[in-house]
Amino acid sequence: MPIVYLSPSTQEFNYYVNGGTEEEWMNRLADYVAAYFTASGIRYNRNTPDMTAAESIAASNAGDYDLHLALHSNAAPDGQYGEIRGVIVYYYPGSYYGSVAANLVANAIKQIYPLPERVSAVGTTAIGEVKRVKAPAVFLELGYHDNIDDAVWIQNNLQSAARSIAMAVAEYFGVPFLEPGTARPAVVDISWGYLNIRDRPSASAAVLARAFDGAKLTVLNQWQNWYVVQLDQLVGWANADYITLI
Repeated sequence: MPIVYLSPSTQEFNYYVNGGTEEEWMNRLADYVAAYFTASGIRYNRNTPDMTAAESIAASNAGDYDLHLALHSNAAPDGQYGEIRGVIVYYYPGSYYGSVAANLVANAIKQIYPLPERVSAVGTTAIGEVKRVKAPAVFLELGYHDNIDDAVWIQNNLQSAARSIAMAVAEYFGVPFLEPGTARPAVVDISWGYLNIRDRPSASAAVLARAFDGAKLTVLNQWQNWYVVQLDQLVGWANADYITLI
C-alpha cells in the first residue's frame, strides 16, 4: 500500500551560504516531490514547518506508513566550513527495506549530481528520523548548504532532484512513475455496483474507496488502461473503462 510520510526539514536556523534556510529550501523540494507523488498515484502525508523533528517522528509513527522520507541538506563540521561536497542517503542498519529505498534514491541522485562518486547510501543509528520511526526510513542529506557550489546546485535543481527522488520511490513501491499532467473533470460511468479506487494499477490491488455511478472525480494522469484519480481528498487508481471525461 504505497503511502509515504514526507518530512522536509523544519530547521529554520540552518542558513544557506547564499541565502535562505534549510527549512525553506527543503520545503520547496518537498512541494515538487509531492506533485510527482500525486501524478504517480503515491499517497502521502506531510509535516509542517512549525513542527519539530520529534513531532514529525510522532506523526509518522501514529500512521500506517510504508516509507518515511526525510529531506534535508547538510553542513560541514567545525573547521571544515564550506570545504565539503556530497550527498548522503541514510537508512537504519538492519532495515532491509530502508536499505533498498536508500540505495534507490542514491542511485537516482547520482544521475543528476555533478560529483556522482560523492553520493552514497549509509547506515546510521545516530539520526532520530532513522532510528525512531517504525516505517522503513530514508533520510536524505542533499548536499552541503555551507558550500557555495552545493548550495547553488540545490537551489537550481529542485525539480530535477524531486523528480529523481520520486522516480526512486515509485520503483521502490513497484508503481509506474508518471510526469504531472493536466487535471481533467470526470464522472464514474458504470451500470452496476460501484467502481473500486485502488492503491495500485491492478485489479488485485487493495481497495481504498468505492465510487458509485455518476460520482464526480478528477483524472490526474493515465497509465495504460488505468487513471490516477482524485475522489474528494483521496488519490488512487481506477479502471479507465468505467470513467467518462467531461
